[in-house]
Amino acid sequence: MDTAFLRSPLARNLAYDEFAVLHSTSYRFHPLRYLRCNPADSRPCQTLSASPSRGLTQRVAALPDVDDFFWEKDPTPILDTIDAPIHLKNLSSKELKQLADEVRSEISFIMSRKCQPCGPGRSVVELTIAIHYVFNAPMDKILWDAGQHAYAHKILTGRRTLFHTIKQKNGLSGFTSRFESEYDPFGAGHGCNSLSAGLGMAVARDINGRKNRIVTVISNWTTMAGQVYEATGHAGFLDSNMVVILNDSCHSLLPKGDGQPKMSVNGFSSTLSKIQSSKGFRRFREAAKGLAKWFGKGMHEFAAKVDEYARGMIGPHGATLFEELGLYYIGPIDGHNIDDLICVLKEVATLDSTGPVLVHVITGTENDTDGNIRSEITPNEEGPSNSNHDLLKFLETGLSRTYNDCFVEALTAEAENDKRIVVVHGGMGMDRSLRLFQSSFPDRFFDLGIAEQHAVTFSAGLACGGLKPFCIIPSTFLQRAYDQIVEDVDMQKIPVRFAISNAGLVGSEGPTNSGPFDITFMSCLPNMIVMSPSNEDELIDMVATAAMVEDRPICFRYPRGAIVGTSSTLTYGNPLQIGKGEILVEGKEIAFLGYGEVVQRCLIARSLLSNFGIQATVANARFCKPLDIDLIRTLCQQHSFLITVEEGTVGGFGSHVSQFISLDGLLDGRIKWRPIVLPDRYIEHASLAEQLDLAGLTAHHIAATALTLLGRHRDALLLMK
Repeated sequence: MDTAFLRSPLARNLAYDEFAVLHSTSYRFHPLRYLRCNPADSRPCQTLSASPSRGLTQRVAALPDVDDFFWEKDPTPILDTIDAPIHLKNLSSKELKQLADEVRSEISFIMSRKCQPCGPGRSVVELTIAIHYVFNAPMDKILWDAGQHAYAHKILTGRRTLFHTIKQKNGLSGFTSRFESEYDPFGAGHGCNSLSAGLGMAVARDINGRKNRIVTVISNWTTMAGQVYEATGHAGFLDSNMVVILNDSCHSLLPKGDGQPKMSVNGFSSTLSKIQSSKGFRRFREAAKGLAKWFGKGMHEFAAKVDEYARGMIGPHGATLFEELGLYYIGPIDGHNIDDLICVLKEVATLDSTGPVLVHVITGTENDTDGNIRSEITPNEEGPSNSNHDLLKFLETGLSRTYNDCFVEALTAEAENDKRIVVVHGGMGMDRSLRLFQSSFPDRFFDLGIAEQHAVTFSAGLACGGLKPFCIIPSTFLQRAYDQIVEDVDMQKIPVRFAISNAGLVGSEGPTNSGPFDITFMSCLPNMIVMSPSNEDELIDMVATAAMVEDRPICFRYPRGAIVGTSSTLTYGNPLQIGKGEILVEGKEIAFLGYGEVVQRCLIARSLLSNFGIQATVANARFCKPLDIDLIRTLCQQHSFLITVEEGTVGGFGSHVSQFISLDGLLDGRIKWRPIVLPDRYIEHASLAEQLDLAGLTAHHIAATALTLLGRHRDALLLMK
């Protein structure tokens, strides 16, 4: 089809039927856009995919193929000429500012059609351009703490043609990745790691006698994690040359009161930052230190205090903290003023043998192309970005109730009847559903961000004080608090109730935010009760069960995404009998014992097997610890084959079952046992359905495993076609 026609006003006004009549290539109607598709193909329109053999960054031009874009896209003449960061070097100040607008437009255009937030990525565009303008990547190492902040970095480092595939199968990762580009020296996962990794690279550089620069970009959200301060103190002690850029979005977990001042950047602070970063000032400061030392220790200490007090008086709140930790503080700087950013970063880049430097950049607001000021979307708000397109799509796709919705509604109902129930939330980003509890009981809700270690021990303290804490942490972030779970909770049998959200595979977020390990690392703890619901009704019951247990810790995991749909009104649960599962459907010869939401796939697998004349038993374990040993004995005694199914790694539910049936002598009889678990590898980002297929955890895979056990290999192959 002629692409010029696609851009014409006539094409914009054509309806779906008119497209179908006028052209052999039909256009499936979408409220936001028309997608070019093959009429005989029900799949979404085709997108570029990366060839594993060629790598993600091999490309032929900066300008994407026109077929991958739509009419609404604004022209990007300067961005179209950028193949690598080196092409920024010859741009004028005016062109750099235009480039910033084009990159911001590119991010908004693509991410809005994915219903993905892009506020954090848009807010650091000028900072990203300034960094790449001053420093020479990939020789100079640039590390990012957060994946969303690296969107502009990906576009400017040769990945623009693949940016529309971000978070898709075989597409770009939503985070920085060493496997994706040489411009990503370290992976950005859960945040707060760039400073530690950057310091390690700086020390390795010094030992190897190299002269490249190390730049790490951290955010005010990741500064809540203790690792940042551990790394900062170590950097100050080692005095290795590196540049730490604090990307300050001016947001915090606790909203500022009307009377509290907000961080601002004015002409004075901008000029002061330029002076602080200049060679002359740094040399004068070092000379003054040397002179003070010549007069003796007392004079040197007095001069150091004067310097600290002076910088504290003219600098922003908290500036002296970094000085105390050994970093030379410069700032604050307007994160949307490219000229000021380049001026300061150039001075910082020319400083040799001066130790670590922290540059404080304020990116709390961004200037839109229309001149309006827009606040950055905080990581505490998961959902669509501030776009009408995003909002429409979110309303269309977000009507399904999720497991989080059911959990929060049930917990709120329990809290209405039990004033001892409190909520402690940890992890990056708070699910919107939690606002129901927060608004209902603001004094009983504590959002601690990525301070997961503190969240766990804080919950233990609340429990010791007679309250009933529900510690809500996504599975992937709970990993960071494992020592506290062991030492501060389980070992002391303190009744903390862990609600582990986003368990199992999570689709487009990939392995970084997936939760495959919690069954294994929680079920090995001696005092922990470990359970998982098969649907939302059981989740509601498990909330009531957890509230009832007061003599030991208890945890339950539930997946991300929409509920099964068995109930929409039940909010008050009935406590379950600890360690008791149930048989859902009885069959013969072969039995599925599922743990968690995967039980629903076992039921579908049973339906598939019925087409082959096989009637399988399906049982819902509910508990991984303690196991329902009576149920397992019954299944083993009445069937020839037992298949355990879970969306977790080796060492989890299936391992506990195998341990029991081997010690109980059940494996000595006729029963044959097979586990279905996640494979021993990380499942890369894709849609959830694609991930389940890659992992071999679909209903078809479960049914095919049963057919193979029964010796019906041909039927298994036919089922998988």
